[in-house]
Amino acid sequence: MTFSISARCSATGTMGIAISSSSPAVAARCAFARSSAGVVATQNITDPSLGPTGLELLQQGLGAEDALSRLLQDYPTAEWRQLVLLDMSGGSATFSGSETLGVNATSKGKDCAAAGNLLANDKVPGAMVAAFEAASGDLGDRLLAAMRAGQASGGEAGPVHSAGLYLVRDVSWPIADLRIDWTEEDPIVELHKLWTLYKPQLEDYVTRAKDPTAAPSYGVPGDL
Repeated sequence: MTFSISARCSATGTMGIAISSSSPAVAARCAFARSSAGVVATQNITDPSLGPTGLELLQQGLGAEDALSRLLQDYPTAEWRQLVLLDMSGGSATFSGSETLGVNATSKGKDCAAAGNLLANDKVPGAMVAAFEAASGDLGDRLLAAMRAGQASGGEAGPVHSAGLYLVRDVSWPIADLRIDWTEEDPIVELHKLWTLYKPQLEDYVTRAKDPTAAPSYGVPGDL
């Protein structure tokens, strides 16, 4: 039902995840990241509680592999879950339980890891990792390039309807939390359009939060 890529920009320290699914509002349930911890994707028969719990383990200083091991320790329904953890050093860990749906696979690369279930084929996560590693620019650009590559290589076996992009950096809130919760169009295309709109304003929103005296104009009627 879902494919995603979690990644880190080694130059800026920005971390994030891009995700898409045939289910509604996938990013609200499956995508978790924290600037002081890392990234967690919790997929398949989703347990959203694994996201915050995984981030707490990463924030304690555990690497991705150790955090994943601790997360699944004494966890009774692990075989129904698919997980990706990415730590602040770019280390990653993946898990697909025996009850993961349909064709499923994971792939790890430099500063990134991808996973999917109910896929058209098991090459999708590898195509996403390769595209991320080959792409340049902002982390959001690279994550979306990976999503497009995953879709081009087959994506989910059926049509997808939701997508999301979640980015964290050196502030306590997400610098981007963009979601297409449901569309009959292509949600990855729609998400790219939304990112194209939001990206030029991203730093302005950070400035407004940190120092409103330096905030640029909103450029809307009534803004004097």
